[in-house]
Amino acid sequence: MTTPKKTIYLIRHGQTDYNLRGIVQGSGLDSVLNEKGHHQANLFHQAYRNIPFDKIYVSELQRTHQSVEPFKKDGYSLTTLSELNEINWGILEGQEPTPERYQHFLSISKRWRNGDYHAACENGESAQSMFDRQKKALEIILNSNDSTILICMHGRAIRSFLCLLTDTPLSQMDNFGHENLCLYILEQKIDQPEIFDIKLSNCINHLNS
Repeated sequence: MTTPKKTIYLIRHGQTDYNLRGIVQGSGLDSVLNEKGHHQANLFHQAYRNIPFDKIYVSELQRTHQSVEPFKKDGYSLTTLSELNEINWGILEGQEPTPERYQHFLSISKRWRNGDYHAACENGESAQSMFDRQKKALEIILNSNDSTILICMHGRAIRSFLCLLTDTPLSQMDNFGHENLCLYILEQKIDQPEIFDIKLSNCINHLNS
C-alpha cells in the first residue's frame, strides 16, 4: 500500500510555570500551561489555522493537549500517542534547581553526546528507550493516509524525534533547539520515505505577531 507524501508540523508545548522556573518536567510530571503558554497556543493557532491538517497528534500529557486546544474549536479531534511522551527524568522531576541537580543533568546529557544512550537519571528513562518507543509512533504516522500532520511534543522528546525523522545520530540531538511553542516543518523524501528533510527549524515568528 502506498501512502501520500507527508509534511509534518512539529511543535513543542507552550510555557509552563516549571519552564519559567527552570524546573525539570518529564513524563512523570503532568504540568499545565501558564497564562503565557495559553497565549502562545492562541498565537500559533492564529498563524496556522488555515493549514488543512489531516491529523493532530499529542502526547498523554495535558500540556500538549492544551497547546493545540484552539484547533478543537475548528472541528479537529486530537489523537493521543503515549510514545510521544517526554522522557522521564527520574529523581530530577519537579525538583527546584540546585548546582548538584544541574550537574547531574549535564552529566547524563554528556554521556548521551558521547554515545552512551542507555544512560539515565536514577529512576528515569534512557535516551535509547525514548528513541525506541518513538519508532512505534513514527510507524503509525508513516502507515497512515494522512499527508499534512501536526504533532505537539516536548523538548527532549522533540530532539530525539528529529533524530529519528532525519536519520541523525542521537549523539547530535542537542543540535536541535526548541523554544516553547516553536515550530519545525519537515517534508518526507520521495526516494527515502522513512527520512524527512527539515524545511523550517525552531521557528517562533508566529509568537511575535
